[in-house]
Amino acid sequence: MAKSSPDLASLRRYAIARSLFKPTHLPGAIRRLGFVQADPMRAPARAQDLILTWRVKNYRAGDLEQRYPQLDIEEDCFVNYGFLPRESLALMHPRTPKRTWDAKTRQRADELLAWVQTQPQPVHPRQVQQVFDHGQVRRYWGGQTNAVTHLLDGMHYRGMLRVARRDKGTRVYAATAHPEADDSPAARQQRATALLDQVIHLYAPLPARTLGQLVSLLAYGAPHLRAEVRAALAHARQRYGHALIEGQTWFWPAGESPASRSHRPDTQLRLLAPFDPVVWDRRRFEMFWGWTYKFEAYTPASQRKMGHYALPMLWGEDMLGWANLRVVEGRLEHELGFAKPPPQGPQFEIALQQCLAHMSEFLGLD
Repeated sequence: MAKSSPDLASLRRYAIARSLFKPTHLPGAIRRLGFVQADPMRAPARAQDLILTWRVKNYRAGDLEQRYPQLDIEEDCFVNYGFLPRESLALMHPRTPKRTWDAKTRQRADELLAWVQTQPQPVHPRQVQQVFDHGQVRRYWGGQTNAVTHLLDGMHYRGMLRVARRDKGTRVYAATAHPEADDSPAARQQRATALLDQVIHLYAPLPARTLGQLVSLLAYGAPHLRAEVRAALAHARQRYGHALIEGQTWFWPAGESPASRSHRPDTQLRLLAPFDPVVWDRRRFEMFWGWTYKFEAYTPASQRKMGHYALPMLWGEDMLGWANLRVVEGRLEHELGFAKPPPQGPQFEIALQQCLAHMSEFLGLD
């Protein structure tokens, strides 16, 4: 337990202050977060760039993709797909997927891996398609894709390939291998507990229900450790700080004090990605700010209330509403929506203009 029990307001300040830390360099920010969720949609930038712009000094959209080959990080699965420190892979690999390949798919994967191992440079899916054309397969969510692309995804997930770099957004692969892990019950439990620690570190403070949801999502990154992760969850009260607040049990890393007066968010206005750690948990979002944020990119346009890619608008510790941004003829345009009466006075206008200037510079606009 923490030395003193926080209330909901102090939890909110703690959540903002610990996640939106003082901007640092790119490797340090990724290491401090532990995971940066990725998304291919660019509106006006990809989610991973929008997450990092508030946490990395002088960050520009695309810096992560450009610098990725030189950084000690990997694209891989965690609770979602994204970027994480390379050493974190040892907690999840060798990964045993829920679905096993049939003999034909396994043979194709082995043949493709053997070919990739002979190539002097990482391979683009287009190169692979020229050598191995296995026709089309149906996507999980409908439609058709090249069987080779589908196989490359499966090989990456199983740890046979790694993403060496991106070419205009397309993953370029290199062969890799993960050492055999200690499969004793104690070692498996240790890895599972370390994964749960990472979840707590990234998203704290967490209501118990959301923590349970994240434990289920960890089956994406470590399906073979599902039982062990649930066992770790059963001991959460012994391992993490926690408190019962307004009928909800909340968890945070041991040794941290959510009630500390040092958690004072600054007065900067920020437009946050839909998958930013501060807003990721929609349940917590509503408890903290009293309104419901919805990601409507996949909602029919006629049914949207906030917009295609609404970015939650955080000013200090108040989530005022949202903004939709777009670039038109090289200039940034914005449209604001408010969940409560808009703030009056010059302070908000100054903060907004500073935020938009930051976003324009981040996007490389004049």
